[in-house]
Amino acid sequence: MWPNGSSPGPCFRPMNITLEERRLIASPWFAASFCAVGLASNLLALRVLAGARRGGPHARSSFLTFLCGLVLTDLMGLLSTGAVVVARHAALFDWRAADPGCRFCRFFGVIMVFFGLSPLLLGAAMASERFVGITRPFSRPAAASPRRAWATVALVWAAALALGLLPLLGLGRYTVQYPGSWCFLTLGAERGDVAFGLLFALLGGLSVALSFLLNTVSVATLCRVYHGRQAAAEQRPRDCEVEMMAQLTGIMVVASVCWAPLLVFIAQTVLRSPPAMSPTGQLSRATEQQLLIFLRVATWNQILDPWVYILFRRAVIQRLYPRLSARPRSLSLQPQLPQSPTMA
Repeated sequence: MWPNGSSPGPCFRPMNITLEERRLIASPWFAASFCAVGLASNLLALRVLAGARRGGPHARSSFLTFLCGLVLTDLMGLLSTGAVVVARHAALFDWRAADPGCRFCRFFGVIMVFFGLSPLLLGAAMASERFVGITRPFSRPAAASPRRAWATVALVWAAALALGLLPLLGLGRYTVQYPGSWCFLTLGAERGDVAFGLLFALLGGLSVALSFLLNTVSVATLCRVYHGRQAAAEQRPRDCEVEMMAQLTGIMVVASVCWAPLLVFIAQTVLRSPPAMSPTGQLSRATEQQLLIFLRVATWNQILDPWVYILFRRAVIQRLYPRLSARPRSLSLQPQLPQSPTMA
């Protein structure tokens, strides 16, 4: 039953939680500290990226463009979602009273899906770019790679936004989630909810799987070229190419660890038989708590992504592994055209 006998908006589900329970679960200090650390980490990564993008080869410039897009995505995601959650935890406002028409809940659901899928799709795009650059160096025009990288980032953002807008067009629903401080896709048994939940989980899972496959092939190619006895010195990978693959592998591992539990949980819940959600729209307390825990684990991706780039730079790796700085500097994997002798 809803209080005062009023009819709730379409984004509200029955949720048995008291004000005291909300205070225990929704700590404004934890949320504020989490956001502050995430914002500081991403701002630091942007500052380091700004210095690294000056000069350098086109392949590295393209990769740094993708990294810049990834860090910007994480930064804006923390700003947009963190501000709402911190304010909600501090004021303990009633979402039903503040947003009876569910307009803000729909907006919050869209940005949750957008900023959730964008890093996974960007990781797959970065893995594809490095795969082509390492295994098919002749097929990519180096001069246009930074421009194409920004176009790819924009395309990824557009795709993630289009998916996030589907519930507004009738496929799936955004509803207020436990403990009442955020909105997300509905883990219901209706066809639209099941289709949208599976689409989100499968697209995220396929992005992680594609990143893993392409990064594995790229690393294997680098190792084969680096250790090949018959490889000419001009074909050995440079330090920056090894650095890019180390950073990309770290981003893939972080995304997999942070997002896999949530993606698997969403797929399992919407396919559960009997349905996890009752006909009235209520989930069991255990299911609601699991969703909240997995969501908090996924948000760590926005904090750890910038530190992968900051810590996996050549300057840091060489301090931890001095032998890298001692070996002779190698040339690029990019094919070198033979230079014709000049007339004296």
